[in-house]
Amino acid sequence: MKKAVYIIGFLLSCMGVHAQGEAKENHHKIGVALTHVNISSGIDGSGNKWLTLPGFSLDYDYRICEKWSLGLHTDIIIEKFAVEENLSSEGKTLERSYPIAPAIMGSRRFGHHTVMFGAGAEFAKEENLFLNRIGYEYGIEIGEKWEVAAGLNYDFRWNAYDSYILGIVIGRSF
Repeated sequence: MKKAVYIIGFLLSCMGVHAQGEAKENHHKIGVALTHVNISSGIDGSGNKWLTLPGFSLDYDYRICEKWSLGLHTDIIIEKFAVEENLSSEGKTLERSYPIAPAIMGSRRFGHHTVMFGAGAEFAKEENLFLNRIGYEYGIEIGEKWEVAAGLNYDFRWNAYDSYILGIVIGRSF
């Protein structure tokens, strides 16, 4: 019953925004980000545990109402690497080749701040992994349709490895 009350409250708040009739409102947003993916359980030739890998992200969001949006955020690491699996008592190594990690993300905006949460998968030649993602962005609007943001995401890959991603995002609403 409590969940139903929350869902009805959310829907009514969105309907109230649409009923006020902002006809020029942009509901779609695309973004591109340059990122650094940081992995604490990495393995390289010198025995280093921390890996910092280059990547980029392609994001699409559909704004449901003024504060809530739903989207597809896809992170791409442009390098091969190896990690030590979490929860592996025998130190099992997991190889990754140019993984692509799309996730369905829900977002809640608080002024310039955005909090994100979602789930998806990481696809690579060796093995596919399920993941959960949480994130935070601080965005500054430039003009009517453009935004620049600094973002931080954390990916939990189930029974594999975790990473955090720092990035600069350029987005456009339409």
